[in-house]
Amino acid sequence: MRRRALAWLAAALATPQSLAQDAAYRSPLTPFAKVMPGYTLRFPHDEGSHPEFRTEWWYVTGWLQRAAKPLGFQITFFRTRPEIKGDNPSAFTPEHVLIAHAAISDPAWGKLQHAQHAARAGFSLAGAGRGRVDVWIDDWSLRQQNGIYHARIPARDFQLDMTLTATQPPLLQGTNGLSRKGPRAESASYYYSLPQLKAEGTLTRGGKPAPVTGTAWLDHEWSSSYMDQEATGWDWIGINLADGGALMAFRMRNKQNGKLWAGGALRDRQGNSRSFAPGEVVFTPHRKWQSPQTGTVYPVSWTVKAGSLDIEIEPMMDDQENDARFSTGTVYWEGAIRAVQHGKTIGRGYLELTGYWRPMRF
Repeated sequence: MRRRALAWLAAALATPQSLAQDAAYRSPLTPFAKVMPGYTLRFPHDEGSHPEFRTEWWYVTGWLQRAAKPLGFQITFFRTRPEIKGDNPSAFTPEHVLIAHAAISDPAWGKLQHAQHAARAGFSLAGAGRGRVDVWIDDWSLRQQNGIYHARIPARDFQLDMTLTATQPPLLQGTNGLSRKGPRAESASYYYSLPQLKAEGTLTRGGKPAPVTGTAWLDHEWSSSYMDQEATGWDWIGINLADGGALMAFRMRNKQNGKLWAGGALRDRQGNSRSFAPGEVVFTPHRKWQSPQTGTVYPVSWTVKAGSLDIEIEPMMDDQENDARFSTGTVYWEGAIRAVQHGKTIGRGYLELTGYWRPMRF
């Protein structure tokens, strides 16, 4: 807190030169850009920030091994552009806000260890660069160079220092990277994934650093109208399959908690990819768990059908609720899961459940 207070004091005394440097992370107060068919995603250019859009996130999840024991980890950086009325010339105008969430899922711990961070862009406190992954808040960061991603999360209760190396090309979601999120064409995002990332680094807890290795998944999405007006939340899975393939599937839920829309993509072990139409994806909940902290009930065990693929989803542990009211104003379940078929684990990944505490609003 002392370091952060000093940083804010430095911002108040910012020089014209520092303000000019921060201008690279600011954008004019123009209308939000729209997701439009026909756009071709470019790499690595589109791995960077798209400040003309309202909302964007870089989302890393994965399974790690520490002393032969499995752990889950999650790192997310959000960039949001508030809807500001008028043309305020002040350098303190919050043209972009950066938010970060990080968490460790450890069965030996019994519940999620999580942390969150937030700051407005500028004054070298936070930013999101264009052209490649380069997003940070104070000393939390996710950066990319020469195909290798470096994540550094010095949270209070744990510290992650990870490198993530791509082993496969980007998996474009939806139609060539345009992912519909509802019956209205404007409810959509640009969306790609990087599955089967090789993860290695150091996890420090209780002042004791330990080497970790594993496999991770990176999602990057940006949009100005992500949720349909009838949607209240979503259920999502991203799974690194044991044979080298990858599966993403989601459903947007309506006000009756049924399916409003659905989609996903599968890459097989030969590298062939296909997308799923809304009718091909079915999420069927089974066992539920109630949070002792918030009283929210989450379906943590599922059957997911995506095309001809039928799998069971089982959590690494039940208590993987993330209370993010300090930063994003919501509570959601996000945790490590196994994909099981005929009693055999065929993949590991993450499940995200939003809108069960309260309806999601962007």
